Amino acid sequence: MTREEFKNIFNTHFAGVRNYVYYRSGDQDLATDVAQETFIRLWEKNFELVNSNTRALLYKIAGDLLISQLRKRNVVMKYKAKVVDEQFGESPHDLMHYQELLKNYEKALERLPEKQRTVFLLSRMEGMKYFEIAESLGLSIKAVEKRMKNALEYLRKAIGD
Repeated sequence: MTREEFKNIFNTHFAGVRNYVYYRSGDQDLATDVAQETFIRLWEKNFELVNSNTRALLYKIAGDLLISQLRKRNVVMKYKAKVVDEQFGESPHDLMHYQELLKNYEKALERLPEKQRTVFLLSRMEGMKYFEIAESLGLSIKAVEKRMKNALEYLRKAIGD
């Protein structure tokens, strides 16, 4: 293919190839890059083109390049996500702090008065609603609310120390 033939093909089909990639990807910059890469491949491979299948060949090359670029982006995004997870993951200090907090919570839960502990555990561990707790313990909903309020206050103070 001569330079003049390539220039003619480029001028005729570049906008169409770029639009094709843009419609598939939704990214204008990526569409321009893939369209340019498509014509670079065409020039490097020096395809002998028959006018009837020039357009089909260009769209095939562009589609393959787009898929390749999207796969690369996916790999990069997964790597970045992994790096962020590792960077903000649990350090030994965080784990030690969590374990200490858990011990304090368990001790505070043991020291919590039995009536408050019962309401707290039924609500938080069993997932029961206040009216369900009230029915099962034979209390009013207001009594359950008060015990829960007192339990939460006690736990906040005990864990915060």
